[in-house]
Amino acid sequence: MMHSRLSRRSPLRALMFASAIGLTMGCGLMAGRAFAQPVAEAAAPFVSDRLSVEIVGQGPDLILIPGFGCSREVWRAEAERLMATHRVHLVQLAGFAGEPWTHGDGPFLQPVVDELARYVREQGLERPAVVGHSMGGLSAVLLAQQHPELVGRAMTVDSLPFFSAMFGPTATVESARPFADQAAAGILNASDADFRAGQVATAVGLSRDTTTQAAMVEWTTAGDRHALAAAIRDVMTTDARPGLTAMTTPVWAPYASDADGGAPAAMADALWTREYAALPNVRLIRVDGSRHFIMSDQPAKFAGIMDAFLAD
Repeated sequence: MMHSRLSRRSPLRALMFASAIGLTMGCGLMAGRAFAQPVAEAAAPFVSDRLSVEIVGQGPDLILIPGFGCSREVWRAEAERLMATHRVHLVQLAGFAGEPWTHGDGPFLQPVVDELARYVREQGLERPAVVGHSMGGLSAVLLAQQHPELVGRAMTVDSLPFFSAMFGPTATVESARPFADQAAAGILNASDADFRAGQVATAVGLSRDTTTQAAMVEWTTAGDRHALAAAIRDVMTTDARPGLTAMTTPVWAPYASDADGGAPAAMADALWTREYAALPNVRLIRVDGSRHFIMSDQPAKFAGIMDAFLAD
């Protein structure tokens, strides 16, 4: 009922709300037990029940964080393209894409940020570039806000500093909380069949690429429902905007616009300009002909943005 009401009010808000409720924005991790992935030339294996990291390539460090519900595989094409010039750290979050989860209904987002900071410190990375998609972009902003000494530059891919700004310019954490609780309850209470049907329907609005749509469905339906519910509740009630003014980390923010089934350009421009207004020297870049998964829908354009970001 809430989804249909928002759909009548604004195509952009409907698209963004569907991405939250549909859970088609992410990938998975090996949580629920301590684990480590092979790390090339790492100081020591990184062990965490919140995230794991796969490293490919050599060169300046680049951390890639997937979005809500997703697998690190969402970044595979970019990692393979950049591994000749960069050491790419592919993050996987616990509870997503079939990976175990042992934290019940506890907090999701802040523990991930804490573990990312620990990873950078323990592995001795020198101010890496950090790129995150959707919820991963919010994680990158929070990491740069809380630990500016650890992040050289950040990119938020189709990600807002306050997700619930989709409800309008007067939205607050408190006003968003009932919607966040409803979204979490919907995740926990849906039958397997209804949950999968929701993912199939929502995936079409989040990517133009049918292969990506199919992957999103498999990733989210394989996720742990408690992890997904905890994550969406945190994302919808985390407002990073108060910390934007004091940020010194360079931030690029590419965002999507699609005249055929996605966010209209004027709406996307207005929302991203408004929500990032307090961030000094942010680089806003609209990518036309794309829905939420810019790197899949417009891979050549996104590669150009990534190359310029890393060279800046």
